[in-house]
Amino acid sequence: MRVYITDLEAYNNGHLVGEWYQLPMSEDLLAESIENVLNEGKEICEDEHFHEEYFIADYECEYMEIDEYANLTKHNEVAEAMEAMSEYEIKIIKFLLDNHIVSDIFEAIEQRDDVRVYEDQTMEDIAYDLIEECYNLDNIPSIISNNIDYKSIARDLEIEGSYYKFGSDIYEYIG
Repeated sequence: MRVYITDLEAYNNGHLVGEWYQLPMSEDLLAESIENVLNEGKEICEDEHFHEEYFIADYECEYMEIDEYANLTKHNEVAEAMEAMSEYEIKIIKFLLDNHIVSDIFEAIEQRDDVRVYEDQTMEDIAYDLIEECYNLDNIPSIISNNIDYKSIARDLEIEGSYYKFGSDIYEYIG
């Protein structure tokens, strides 16, 4: 995640004063970075008083949108959490956000363990695996096991509402 932090008072006075920063960074470095931008704005505006307000003029982030007046400390924490995640977990976060299952990135991070991903499978594959998991098909007479309607079970699982097709995968949300 990269953010362009801009001095709001300098901007309102017709000066674009800002800098790109890569998140995550230490809290001290983040505070220092904001202070540097605000000091630069103060100097350009030739003000006596300290500039206090900043905004995010631009950003680069794959997994979420960032509001211009967002809390950078919280987004720094999100960037730190996302940096520690696997591609699989990030895929789940994107799924939760893009399908509006959660309201924000913080909720998505908390609920990522409530999602199971079936990569490159169909609902019929999932129905078969579910039946296999719940019942040992080797112990069921073949006249029964050969007549299980996986297509109908798959349709009923879809209707149930906890399975979502997203890209080439199927996601099960159990939250």
